[in-house]
Amino acid sequence: MKRVPEVWNVLYAKSLKTIYLNGMKRIILIAVLGFFALTSKAQLIFDLGLKGGVNFSKVSLDLEDYNEDAITKMHIGAFGRIGVSKVFVQPEVYFTKKGGDFSYNPLSFAGEFDYSAVDVPLLLGVRLFDAKLIEMHLLAGPVFGFVTDKTLKGDIDDAQFNKEYFNDHYVGLQYGAGIDVLFMTVDFKMEHANKIYEAPTFSGKNATFMVSVGFRIL
Repeated sequence: MKRVPEVWNVLYAKSLKTIYLNGMKRIILIAVLGFFALTSKAQLIFDLGLKGGVNFSKVSLDLEDYNEDAITKMHIGAFGRIGVSKVFVQPEVYFTKKGGDFSYNPLSFAGEFDYSAVDVPLLLGVRLFDAKLIEMHLLAGPVFGFVTDKTLKGDIDDAQFNKEYFNDHYVGLQYGAGIDVLFMTVDFKMEHANKIYEAPTFSGKNATFMVSVGFRIL
């Protein structure tokens, strides 16, 4: 037969456990109800669409006496948006063409980097204001590029200017702003990528200013 203090200890431990479990159930229930209350009032964001636009692209070389100029190319693809209220994630995928002109003044020769890629940006967006017909937002995030075609144009005798020195992929940063009007969206973004071209004695990095027009279909 157990002594009274031992029985009391067992009953006290069981009571504490019951109180703890009931308390945890109340906390979980309150958290779930609070989550549904917030999401029911928040504006859910889910969009899918097509987009395209122009690239103003330039390849900067770490060489002296070289001049670089931007060229105009294009991009076309699709985008999505998912988020709550004023914050959303905007993944994109598009086919793009980039590059840049360069010249070497003392010898008076010129050439052009020209390459195509599939870009996959993953952007975080924040809405600055959202009226009935118009909305403005900021965007920023990484972009992952996969080169599909590459050429070097021009009369260049230097063996280090060869398409074999193009990298097959690159990583960059995109940032900018955009505006939505009804079902149409317009984005203005700047992209800075890491080395797209790596010869034995020099390298080149790409910078691109992009203007995109998109249409939401969902």
